[in-house]
Amino acid sequence: MENLQHIVAIEIGSTKIVGAIAEKSTTGYLSVNHLEEEKLTNCVRYGCVQNVENTKNAIVRIVKKLENKVDGDITDIYVGFNGRSLHSVPTEIDRNLNISESITKQNIENLKQSAFKEPIASFEPIDIVAQTYYVDNKENPNPVGCCGGSINIKFNRIVAKPTLQLNLRRAIGDYKVKKLMVTSLAMADSILTEEERMLGCMLVDMGAETTTVSIFKAGTLVYFTTLPFGGRNLTRDLVNGLQNTTEEKAEMVKKAIAEPLNLNAESITINDVNSKSAINYIISRTSEMITNVNKQIEYAHLQSADVKTIVLVGGGAKLKGLQAEFKEKTKIETRMGTTPPGVNILNHEINKFEYIQVFSLLNKAAEMIADGATCVRRHFYEPADGPTITTEQQAEEQPKREEKQKKKRSFFGQIRDKFDELLTEEGRDD
Repeated sequence: MENLQHIVAIEIGSTKIVGAIAEKSTTGYLSVNHLEEEKLTNCVRYGCVQNVENTKNAIVRIVKKLENKVDGDITDIYVGFNGRSLHSVPTEIDRNLNISESITKQNIENLKQSAFKEPIASFEPIDIVAQTYYVDNKENPNPVGCCGGSINIKFNRIVAKPTLQLNLRRAIGDYKVKKLMVTSLAMADSILTEEERMLGCMLVDMGAETTTVSIFKAGTLVYFTTLPFGGRNLTRDLVNGLQNTTEEKAEMVKKAIAEPLNLNAESITINDVNSKSAINYIISRTSEMITNVNKQIEYAHLQSADVKTIVLVGGGAKLKGLQAEFKEKTKIETRMGTTPPGVNILNHEINKFEYIQVFSLLNKAAEMIADGATCVRRHFYEPADGPTITTEQQAEEQPKREEKQKKKRSFFGQIRDKFDELLTEEGRDD
């Protein structure tokens, strides 16, 4: 039977935590059949864990449910997150070189680590992405193997407030984390095409309380920021603007309106709320959000013409008509994000737009996980006709079996030797 690697990913958002397990075959085929979700209320605010204990309990429940689905123990997890303080910081590093020696991958890695560790006030580094390389002051997209007297590399460091990672690790508790990943960057690697990243693309991840914007040009990340608004802002506007409306009721009204961004839509009553009144609030806030997102192109020191495509993901992007509204206001071609092409969803019930984040984390983790490594230790049972163990445990049990066989051979060998000795003595007596 083919050996499978099990990969576990958990994505932590402001209103829910989602966990999923993927199976990776020896040929690299990735399939997902199991996903679990836990709703959160005021435990994570703007992507940062506030109530550690309740968040930890939600993670434990998800892990236990997933373990029951695969009949095993989860030993490692990949964790994805976004947060309000996450943003990119341009970082540059220069080094003189021995002109007689070519540049190696290790040289590049050493410079990358040096740039990553450079201190920055009030923030800590989360990730680092190389943007541009220069050898002897000339741009070189692939400096490995080249010779020169100097090298200059421009990086984008992803940084955040220290509490973001600190509280996240506290909430994860005793589970072993294979890798902490910025969810939006994992999505960019998984769902954006190479052509989109080369020509210019903006990935807009609209969550409940934050919107993460990642801009790519010439194949690399040039700008990354997190804006403090999301789909929940629309709901709260309805709560504040409409009388006697709870957040739960406002959310229901927002989703029930057929054309929430059309001022000329027919006026109807939904849960005692006039749809026209609700639409006015939704359009006003949505217009403000799109304007702020579009402004990030300018902050990235780019022109609108430099961005050819906008890709929308996240629960906040599910607002009906939002794709068309983005295209109309920004004059940039806009599409909705889709499940990573390398991920096969076996269970159609979990193949939903709002789970693209966790599917992207699984896809990225599948690229990073070492051959033969796994995140799940499968259970085994001993039936009446003899013990049966899983493939993963055969390697662990093999030395024990060999030792038992050795002792068994040694025992019977002693009996045989004693028997031969007796026969020899009888022969001498005769």
